[in-house]
Amino acid sequence: MGRYRGPAVKVSRREGVNLTETPKVQRYMERHPYPPGHHGQRRRRKPSDYGTRLREKQKLRYYYNMGEKQFRNLFVEASRTKGATGEIFLQLLESRLDNIVYRLGLANTRRQARQFVSHGHVRVNGKNVNIPSYRVEPGDEIDVRPKSRSNSHIKGNVEERSRGKISPWLEFDSEQLKGRFLNRPPREDLMLPVNELQVIEFYSR
Repeated sequence: MGRYRGPAVKVSRREGVNLTETPKVQRYMERHPYPPGHHGQRRRRKPSDYGTRLREKQKLRYYYNMGEKQFRNLFVEASRTKGATGEIFLQLLESRLDNIVYRLGLANTRRQARQFVSHGHVRVNGKNVNIPSYRVEPGDEIDVRPKSRSNSHIKGNVEERSRGKISPWLEFDSEQLKGRFLNRPPREDLMLPVNELQVIEFYSR
């Protein structure tokens, strides 16, 4: 199963959560608080335990804009690492370069962040990196390459995001368009609309 490329609002309505974290999708969901499709407003049967776990897995996968194979491989890595599998899995997801570009405010969605990275607008420790899944380590510096600093989309995103708070595991200089990944975030700092224990149960069945 490849990465979802359809309408973001459609999958958000299906999962019942604003997976893009954008005001536009939130407003649309508030006007249409039911799943998409002709039968979206019908009362649906209570999902099975398997269905519940599947929906949580899909929700988390869509949230980070990943394909199934890559998502599962990351889970397998987390399950083989010493510690709480759920927390480690989320930390690995948060360590992806496209996610950090989004968290820093350089992009307004993870989809856009993935595009910025793929198009070569981002550097890690001064070196161009065009792989969205690149693993950023604590202490690594992320910035916009000099030729891309006049990009109107990036500048607009930074200006808009500057009105909010940046994640505590990151630091960012909006003037230099430069940030740093300070540490892998503990679970309590991640305000995610998912139950990762359901995801673990899904893959452990």
